[in-house]
Amino acid sequence: MKKTTIASIISLAFTSPVFAVENISLDDVLVSASRFERRESETTYASEIHTAKQIEASGAATLYDYLAQQSSLNIGSSYGSKATPSINLRGYGGENGAQNVVIIVDGQRINSIDGVPQLIAAIPLGSIERIEISKGGGSVVYGDGATAGVIQIFTKNKTGVTVSSSFGNYGQQNHFINAGISEKYFDLSANLAHDSVAGYSNPDTGGNRDKSASDTQNIKLKLKPTVDLNILLEATNSNNDIRYPNALSRLEFQDNPRQSGTGLYTHQTLDSQSWKLGASFNITPMINISSNYYKENKNVSYVPSAAYKNNSDAYDLLLSFCNETLSLTGGVKISNGSRDAGANALNITSKDSRAVFSKAEYRPLWFSDALTVSAGLRYEKVKYQYSPTTGGQLNDNRGLNAWDIGANYRLSTVHSLFANYNQSFLAPDIDRFFNYGGTFNAFIKPQQVKTLNIGLNSNYESNRFKATIFHAHLNNEIYLEPINYVNTNIDKSHKYGLELQDNYKFNDQLSASLIYSYTRAIIDQENEGAGAYDGKNLPGVPENGVVANLNYQFVNHVNLNVNQTWRSTAFAYNDFANNLAQKQAQYQTTNVALNYQYKNMNFFTSINNLLSHENIIQVDAKGYPVDFVRTWRVGMKADF
Repeated sequence: MKKTTIASIISLAFTSPVFAVENISLDDVLVSASRFERRESETTYASEIHTAKQIEASGAATLYDYLAQQSSLNIGSSYGSKATPSINLRGYGGENGAQNVVIIVDGQRINSIDGVPQLIAAIPLGSIERIEISKGGGSVVYGDGATAGVIQIFTKNKTGVTVSSSFGNYGQQNHFINAGISEKYFDLSANLAHDSVAGYSNPDTGGNRDKSASDTQNIKLKLKPTVDLNILLEATNSNNDIRYPNALSRLEFQDNPRQSGTGLYTHQTLDSQSWKLGASFNITPMINISSNYYKENKNVSYVPSAAYKNNSDAYDLLLSFCNETLSLTGGVKISNGSRDAGANALNITSKDSRAVFSKAEYRPLWFSDALTVSAGLRYEKVKYQYSPTTGGQLNDNRGLNAWDIGANYRLSTVHSLFANYNQSFLAPDIDRFFNYGGTFNAFIKPQQVKTLNIGLNSNYESNRFKATIFHAHLNNEIYLEPINYVNTNIDKSHKYGLELQDNYKFNDQLSASLIYSYTRAIIDQENEGAGAYDGKNLPGVPENGVVANLNYQFVNHVNLNVNQTWRSTAFAYNDFANNLAQKQAQYQTTNVALNYQYKNMNFFTSINNLLSHENIIQVDAKGYPVDFVRTWRVGMKADF
């Protein structure tokens, strides 16, 4: 895509509000990343919202597909796994980006204590009510890892029954059933989901395809003994079986991206069982107290070479106050996580944390209700322990803090300005203390980030527009040094960029949306590279990204959605010196979805990668094929 095309898109986004003259309202959008429910235009931080209506219109089958095709996140297959994908937000890169984003599902954090990205395959797309992406903030409320931002996922409170099933080429299957009842004293819901594909590449030398399968079961019970008291019990089980494709050289990929490469495909199984117990009580109409306990047991196996168990639990106690002018929230959070590597060279490694935080928002009435100011502070103590099968126990402790100040000023009924400045941190995951051979390396320093966000909201009757500029200064950015394969820190680095969002409704039948991001991630100083990395670009970070959608209801009950996703070239993973001949090629895909609604039945079909763009994740001289074939699926959803 040429620079002139990008410039035209940006120009359109800035100028489009002047055409919004028809009285066609876009839906009001509420966000709650700060634990205070606010209109999106009134928040003191940058955000991006995706509703159930947008999710259904997209035609996406999985949460991975939706985030990759419809959001500003650079979501990619993690060396072949879409169950635990790479996530690049605001220039933290494909390799390390997932550790710099906190993912919250119905208030529960799902980040792992090791380097494995979040298991989003355990979140059925059909169960999602809303996705909130808050950027460059969230560190006070969510703590460790909220450096690039926070992804909050809210699931539906289901009444009735929804059944969905679809099939496609390459053995694609996606099935989902969700049922629930709501009575005076309780709500009960359950869902079952299955997603699988028979593989896109040729069989390996053992006759296996790069197939994957995910099965998830969830049940929720909400007790309502009084108007002010709610008690929640929830359990989830997820089983995932993944075979990763082999890396291909650029010549091999150009010759035939479906070829199997060398050797057997890596085979991984990942099983997770979790449960949650929570309670919320309104002490008065303005004061609420809540508490939650969460536990997860995860078994991971790389057949036949390695297997380990991850056990984690978390407890929080929160107190909130809200009146017309002042909102306060605060509390404590305790989390414990350990990995038992069993028969391997490692034995037990743990990461535990204790945190206390407080955040406030104030809306002074004497300011004509036009100003909101916010401030918050968090202190978190992280403790590491390594207990090897032989030798002495090793320990490390870190005291870390986050703070945040922000403001939103409403210039008029349609325009508002916001600014936010915060400090965040990333305490290293436990994989960072070991080299590739499994030998203990060293406890490395936590990463600290200061981020400034400045933005503009424009909300016309039929047009919603947001622009944000940001700058982040980092000390001790965590990375894997590619020469000696040692986890360490980049001494100093910085990131900056521009983000644009525009949703425009032409009339009741036609609407369009655009997300554009410009990002730079620069290494200022890194002694490990003996000066070779200084002033270079962080690998795996494209400068430009565009997500464009056109939604058209051309006849009653028939809806067409056309999506174009594009990301510019970047330096390959591991290319910190920016001198490898092979770069990360631009990513692009065109996707089409068609929905027909007949009474309580929805019939749908979709085509992903319509133009058969051949995409690849470039690591160094080799890369992993991803989204390189055209796929289609057809299905039906029924609501009862």
